Amino acid sequence: MNNLQINTTQNVNLNYTIVSIGERIVAFFIDAFILYLYFILVNLVGDAIGYIYSDGWTQRGLVALISLPAMFYTLLMHITFNGRTVGKMIMKMRVVKVDGSPVHWSNYLIRWMLRLVDIWIFLGSIGLLTILFSDKKQRLGDAAAGTVVISTKNRTKVSHTILEEVEDAYVPQIMNVTMLTDKDVRLIKETFGIAKKSNDFKTLKALREKVESILQTNSELYDIAYLDTVLKDYNYFTQKI
Repeated sequence: MNNLQINTTQNVNLNYTIVSIGERIVAFFIDAFILYLYFILVNLVGDAIGYIYSDGWTQRGLVALISLPAMFYTLLMHITFNGRTVGKMIMKMRVVKVDGSPVHWSNYLIRWMLRLVDIWIFLGSIGLLTILFSDKKQRLGDAAAGTVVISTKNRTKVSHTILEEVEDAYVPQIMNVTMLTDKDVRLIKETFGIAKKSNDFKTLKALREKVESILQTNSELYDIAYLDTVLKDYNYFTQKI
């Protein structure tokens, strides 16, 4: 399989594996089976409608209305579940932007519209050929939308980087935390994680004192709370740059 390296807004490289064409086909057939079951349900509902409305046009209109969500299945699933359909969830894959930026709903719309060429008009031949001969295994829809389908199995997690989860409403406390470098923060996070997990309070205290000496702070926070604040504040400010 091909590898894809995505650079985040904080200049942290995350390595992903691009899924094979076989995995994409399996995910496609899983979704197709779900739609098949949905249409069976639609037929049953259509039969029930026939007992209520004798007018054929009314019956066909209601059945068409109920069938409408199936047409937008992949588009709605990708938008709602962050680049995944049920098939992709089961196969552990998702759609992401090649440049690492968030996928906008318009990107999903482009992919969905070009399914007409990639899959339906030419019975999947265009999609298969473009995936086979593309370096990033992209079909036409992916190339036009600037997306790629990656595997979420054993990928680099945020916890393996200097990144921290920071809420939008977060208020930083240590304003000069940007005196630290990415290398400093990576070392702090790794040491902090190991010491915290093993309840090594001596190391936590030593680490806290070292960080405070660099930042020249005199915080009243306990060691764990202080170090956690340093990591979050650093990520807060670097995200804003």
